Amino acid sequence: MSKIANAFDHGKAFIGFVTGGDPTLELSEQYILAMARAGADLIEIGIPFSDPIAEGATIQEANLRALRAGSTVEKIFGLAGRARAQIQTPLVFLTYLNPVYRYGYEAFFARCAAVGVDGIIIPDLPFEEQGELRDICAANGVDLISLIAPTSKQRIAEIARCATGFLYAVSSMGVTGVRSELNSGLPGMIQLAKATAKIPVAVGFGVSSPAQAKAIAQYADGVIVGSAIVKLVEQYGEAAEPHIDRYVREMKQAIG
Repeated sequence: MSKIANAFDHGKAFIGFVTGGDPTLELSEQYILAMARAGADLIEIGIPFSDPIAEGATIQEANLRALRAGSTVEKIFGLAGRARAQIQTPLVFLTYLNPVYRYGYEAFFARCAAVGVDGIIIPDLPFEEQGELRDICAANGVDLISLIAPTSKQRIAEIARCATGFLYAVSSMGVTGVRSELNSGLPGMIQLAKATAKIPVAVGFGVSSPAQAKAIAQYADGVIVGSAIVKLVEQYGEAAEPHIDRYVREMKQAIG
């Protein structure tokens, strides 16, 4: 059974994100552990990439900081393995297809299994082109997490039927980043997805405040936050840990 399902076993799930290696690998590890202690139900680790097309300025800058600090795919595997040795919280990579392709599909997902990574999100991999990776992921016990967006419309049911782990619902069009308002059509999209999906549906892209998280938790199974956490890392650097801890606790409390 997918370990990711455990993230949703105890009510609404809070899913936090950090860019691996931002500002250093050692601090990223501290932040991952802090999120787990604060109650994060699942943690996404971004693999730094030079062209993260789904990301807004905040996470783009985090990718560049991590790359300048010497982060590599192999070092992020090491980061995930060290975190896994200390926590049971499900871990998911967020990356782009190029780093996975260059590493080699079979080798990449075997390494995920070896270090204890439970799933992967690849924003630039269209649903229709997932075929070649699905079997490799499944053979290594790694969930290939699919995304749906407001423009998916008639494709939502098809994507939901094939999804594994959890279904990632993109709250609005565009790139990641903090937003003051979310798409008013989001509840309908989630309702359509949940009518077909046999797995939880979580919402990300733009979620930042406890009020937003509370509202989303009324109709979704989980809330995903990336840019707001990365902003804390950017703002506080080596001193970010207590701020991340407090933020995660506030968000977890908001979604009940």
